[in-house]
Amino acid sequence: MRIMASSKAYLDFILEQLSLLEDISYRRMMGEYIIYYRGRVAGGIYDDRFLIRPTAAASAIMPEAAKALPYEGGSEMLLVSEVDNREFLRDLFEKMYDELPVPKKKKKKAG
Repeated sequence: MRIMASSKAYLDFILEQLSLLEDISYRRMMGEYIIYYRGRVAGGIYDDRFLIRPTAAASAIMPEAAKALPYEGGSEMLLVSEVDNREFLRDLFEKMYDELPVPKKKKKKAG
């Protein structure tokens, strides 16, 4: 069951908290926000919760992190509770980067 869409204000807060990192971007999708780091999906904002991919590095850095579903039928992610700590977020994203999936190349349409 859907609770609510995420607010632009919470997105802006998280983007500000990630401001120590270069090349953070986002894409709005069905009322939520996907967060990219250097072109790779790192996590997202779902129902005003900041969730990240459960990489080995993220799990090691946040061993007590709650696991949460971003939406019904989605894959389990880690809930980031230390959203007020910019240095922690920078280190977390830098350590996760190599484990994030490389985006698939888009195929050009024949025509």
